[in-house]
Amino acid sequence: MFTVQQIKAAHAQVQSGADFPNYIREIKEMGVTGFETWVVDSHTSYFGKNNYQTQSTPMYEDLAIAGKADKTAFAGYLNIHQQGKTDYLTFCRHCAETGVEKWIVDLTAMTCTYYDKAGNELLQEQIPG
Repeated sequence: MFTVQQIKAAHAQVQSGADFPNYIREIKEMGVTGFETWVVDSHTSYFGKNNYQTQSTPMYEDLAIAGKADKTAFAGYLNIHQQGKTDYLTFCRHCAETGVEKWIVDLTAMTCTYYDKAGNELLQEQIPG
């Protein structure tokens, strides 16, 4: 199965949201079936076949997640990130500012779904590829 170190090596190639589809293809080839990333510190649980699971450590100091989600502002930040205009940490700060607590990626359905602190779905998008 895959390791967090292998995933980190793939993620190191991601400079902006524009690189995300290539990263997804690479980790899917490793056997990752999905993952859940928490905006507070970017720790992530990765899932594979046969209930395999591993988790990364926090990537940065805790961010305060806004109590009220702003779906419109978040969609705007996501758009500029996907165009390659912001780096990962900036994107995470924008997520926190707009009330995004986590995102869940399903590599079978090829979706990325963003949630607020109450567990409400804010936005779901198809992952190209």
